Amino acid sequence: MHLRFSQDIKSLLQRLAEQPLTLGDVLAETSERGFSLVITLLVLPFLFPMPPGLTGPFGGACLLLSAQMVLGRRSPWLPKRIANYKFPRPFAQLLLQNLGRLTKVLQKIARPRLAKIAHNPLIWRINGFCISLLTVLLILPIPFTNPIPTIGILLLTVATIESDGLLICISYGITVLITLLFGFLGYAVWLAPSLLPSIFK
Repeated sequence: MHLRFSQDIKSLLQRLAEQPLTLGDVLAETSERGFSLVITLLVLPFLFPMPPGLTGPFGGACLLLSAQMVLGRRSPWLPKRIANYKFPRPFAQLLLQNLGRLTKVLQKIARPRLAKIAHNPLIWRINGFCISLLTVLLILPIPFTNPIPTIGILLLTVATIESDGLLICISYGITVLITLLFGFLGYAVWLAPSLLPSIFK
């Protein structure tokens, strides 16, 4: 079975590898699906080591799009400065090399299911809220944690594109677990200064 997600992303990445496209170009071509496709493009790099300085811009654009989903918008909008951002060619080539492995995993877990859930307007808003929350966790300056919220975001975007209501529900549970994990990490960091004196006594 070929997923719409894998076909769409592969096609976009191949075009990006041949000639630089802007975020605005991608949104113009993909319409409503542009929300999920562009968010996927923005977060995919976080599965791999990222050059410094990209977390803020990529995360900011992702947060802006997901906030529009929360508001119920179906036509994505980005400020001109962000919409004119061109993906560098090496970026697309790197993602193309790694896309095959990701697609193999997704083909095993995603397919159209529970259409009433997947196409519910309220679910669209909840998906946007969950992606916004995970994006905030992604932007936090905690070393080596980027792939964790990225996986949650990717599951939600793939489930949305594939109209997979079951995977959407599973993604909500994963979002809760990721949020609890980051809460635990934050609590541990907050406790660390008070624990250090007793450790080194």
